[in-house]
Amino acid sequence: PDVDWVAKVQRELHPVDAGRFFVYGSHDADKLPEGRVALQVEATMAFGTGHHGTTLGCLLAFDRLYSDGFRPAKVADIGCGTAVLAVAAAKMLPEALVIASDIDRVAVDVAEANVAINGLEGRITCLEAAGFGHRRLAEAAPYELIFANILKGPLIELAPDMARHAAPGGKVILSGLLVVQAEAIIAAYQAAGFRLEDRNDLGEWSALVMVRE
Repeated sequence: PDVDWVAKVQRELHPVDAGRFFVYGSHDADKLPEGRVALQVEATMAFGTGHHGTTLGCLLAFDRLYSDGFRPAKVADIGCGTAVLAVAAAKMLPEALVIASDIDRVAVDVAEANVAINGLEGRITCLEAAGFGHRRLAEAAPYELIFANILKGPLIELAPDMARHAAPGGKVILSGLLVVQAEAIIAAYQAAGFRLEDRNDLGEWSALVMVRE
């Protein structure tokens, strides 16, 4: 039907609780609870509103790492979609360098818009790139934290590049993978020089925290 589907989805998306984070759209701006880290993300043409088990799993993993005292100085969000993960990192790590990249130009435009509405212009660099295939991503390495919420195939292909761009002791938070795919991802990253630190399964989706050895 001839419906404004973005408006319809925005009306029907409820805020998401993810540890200390509260992900919401502008239509729920009056519902912000006190003492939470607010992440405003509009449902548009890019993935990552926090409702999906993969995005939620990544936010919860970062929340736990932060609670444990983890304070990375350089953060990359590879395949950033809406850049919700980069926004979360920039809000919690005001001194950190944060770069968000996506292979899709539309996603990069959406990411830049979300960076702006969260008051983080100048704090997050948004780039169009496949994996780490951008000069600015390479020049900023190594990273203490890398998010990659994409798909099983690209995650496995990126494992060697992840190892090259992660600092020793650096952490990668991986999702976009089904629970039944987790073991294959873990094996690929162990072969690239990572060890599994944490795993969280939410429904049929899994989020992994791997550490560069």
